[in-house]
Amino acid sequence: MKIVQAIKEPNKPFKLNNSVALKEPLVLVFGNRYLLESDQIYAEVREMFPNGHIVFGTTSGEIIDNTVLDNCVVLTAIEFEKSSILVKRSNVDDFNNDDEKLGKSLMAEFPRENLRHLFVISEGSTVNGSALIAGIEHLGNTSFGLSGGLCGDDDRFERTLASYNENPKEGEIIAIGFYGETLEITSSNYGGWTTFGPERIITKSNGNVLYELDGKPALDLYKTYLGEKAKELPKSALLYPLSVKATQDSEALVRTILNIDEVENTMTLAGDVPEGARVQLMMSSVDDIVNGAFHAAELAIKDRKNPPELALLISCIGRKLVMDQRTEEEIEEVKAVIGDDTVIGGFYSYGEMAPFSGQDSCKLHNQTMTLTLFSE
Repeated sequence: MKIVQAIKEPNKPFKLNNSVALKEPLVLVFGNRYLLESDQIYAEVREMFPNGHIVFGTTSGEIIDNTVLDNCVVLTAIEFEKSSILVKRSNVDDFNNDDEKLGKSLMAEFPRENLRHLFVISEGSTVNGSALIAGIEHLGNTSFGLSGGLCGDDDRFERTLASYNENPKEGEIIAIGFYGETLEITSSNYGGWTTFGPERIITKSNGNVLYELDGKPALDLYKTYLGEKAKELPKSALLYPLSVKATQDSEALVRTILNIDEVENTMTLAGDVPEGARVQLMMSSVDDIVNGAFHAAELAIKDRKNPPELALLISCIGRKLVMDQRTEEEIEEVKAVIGDDTVIGGFYSYGEMAPFSGQDSCKLHNQTMTLTLFSE
């Protein structure tokens, strides 16, 4: 595996960390939405990697090595020497926003033989990540791993962009299939958030749209808890996500609010919030988040046979808001576990995709640190 990385600051060209020539590399380009809106961004990357498979995604912060950047673009180009990749794309508008149907259609484009892992970069403004995952895994997922994340737009929640081999645009969902017997790919996630306040029951919802808790308008209840911070919705909701337990015995999923509808008095979350599920507010601290990142890295590397050569990190914008000036500490904790020889790239997101530890089925998470580790 050969890897080249680069950073692009506003009004400057990409600065490469080395000049190694790569053959048909996978080129992951994660960056600030304003910079990826440039009409020249694709041409600029294509000039550096004429034969590359170029995937773009907007972010809420860029990760490279042990550094977190803002208002920049980070690039990681990977040549797999013993393996192969297949990249496919689709758009939510082509499926009338039926995200599960989109997931099924996207999965149908990937041959299953020797498929080791699917890594997804999805638009993050409107997608129901739970439905997308359900579509991808509709035939049962026992032979390959699934991880990835939802694109971000800092804390603006205006629009997110992604693309494959073209300028970034809205509504795109990109899936990267990794093939090869020598590939070892592991993924994991962990949060570090604590529940507080009364537990309530979801009495009315539809997919990822939440209408009522305990028979009362959910948005009104949420605003009551936020107090003055309700004026800053949906940004302020990142500091107080929801813990959602579908059944009494199921593991809790963390859900972040993507949008609110003042007219309908509803909240749209990044993943499903089924009726009958139990809900509680959550909060966290810097130390809890740092410890969560450390634990996520331990889980990702736990059963590996080979040391990782590449780590793709996707962490949530809510964690970044809590960490503030100490954001890099969670990246440093990950690096301390996976080792200095592992190349690190990634971004801050509106949602993360990974299975719970010890499980095969992938879930949509919020407020977690998610790692996907590669070696061949």
